[in-house]
Amino acid sequence: MSWIKRNLYFLIGSAVALALIGLAGFFLYTKWQLNGANLAKLNADYATLGDLNNKKPHPGNDKIDNIAAAINQTTQLLAFKEKARAHFQRILPIPDMPKTELTDQSFATNFSRTINQLQRDATNASISLPADYYFSFQAQARKLSFVPGSLESLSLQLGEVKAICDVLFKAKINAIDSIRRECVSPDDKASSSTGDYLTDKSLTNAQAVITPYELTFRCFSQELGNVIAGFACSPYSIVVKALNVEGLSANALYPELGPNPMTPTPPPPVSYAPTPSPSTQESDAEKRKRAQDAMERRYRRYGPGIMNRPAPAPQVRPQPQPSVLGAGAGGPAGPAKTGPNIALDERQLKVVMLVGIVKLESKPVAPTPVKLAAKPPAAK
Repeated sequence: MSWIKRNLYFLIGSAVALALIGLAGFFLYTKWQLNGANLAKLNADYATLGDLNNKKPHPGNDKIDNIAAAINQTTQLLAFKEKARAHFQRILPIPDMPKTELTDQSFATNFSRTINQLQRDATNASISLPADYYFSFQAQARKLSFVPGSLESLSLQLGEVKAICDVLFKAKINAIDSIRRECVSPDDKASSSTGDYLTDKSLTNAQAVITPYELTFRCFSQELGNVIAGFACSPYSIVVKALNVEGLSANALYPELGPNPMTPTPPPPVSYAPTPSPSTQESDAEKRKRAQDAMERRYRRYGPGIMNRPAPAPQVRPQPQPSVLGAGAGGPAGPAKTGPNIALDERQLKVVMLVGIVKLESKPVAPTPVKLAAKPPAAK
């Protein structure tokens, strides 16, 4: 105890030094763990940098400016798009007028004129149409006022339907069963004619809009080829996206003719008349005897009993039988008659075609090439 009193300051200093050494050890241990984590992260960053340097194209450095290269390539693509715009001509809406000048009266007048023209063109091309057909515009057929904001979309669709029908009429198909389009108006959604509309919607991005249409028509293989060629050569870029073709039978083509006449029909059911009374049987026998006597008197010049003579049996003319050497009783047998071999049995086809009209954006925005600012020189 006396030693502690004499060395109290030494003992307190030793305890403080021991505590500081413990704290220093704990601090060193934690920083050693942090150093290991930072080293692992640094190694991962070095590995990522090595992968980027080995990639093609190079991510860029003081000699390679990838941002300017990407902008220049985008400019070239947009220039090519403008060069190809001649093959993506704009389909004119009906009527073609600014949105501010488009009214219900102008659209209704041009709508009636266009539908009548399409029906007249179909008649002139000998193309059958459904009765009272309005080319998927049944909801707008007898309207004089339309929902505000829908006239622009309806006028554009009317122009696109006319462009499609012009190709079908020029191909000389046999009949148009239906044309289906996208719903663009509240009148379309409220219409009872559900066969005029598609569930698909237009697809759009920053460069173009693709509007879907479904066509169902009847034709032969040559006319189908003319339709596909007409869409391929159209200046409006009408793309055939899907095609379904199936043959039609005669009953499906002409249902008004009834079943096939070559098909055997079952005989009608036999009905039995009631047995007549004895007085009626006697009356019928007397009538038959009186008719036979009249025939005997009329044809008496041919001899008595002409009506009772049996009819002569039909004579069968023997056919010449060819011999083994090719000659028979009637002379040499000629070669068997054969007709032309049918290579293709052409039948009318029912075609369901899904097409898309590609419309480029009218105002393309081309980025201008920019050059990154030079980096300041590193301090020595």
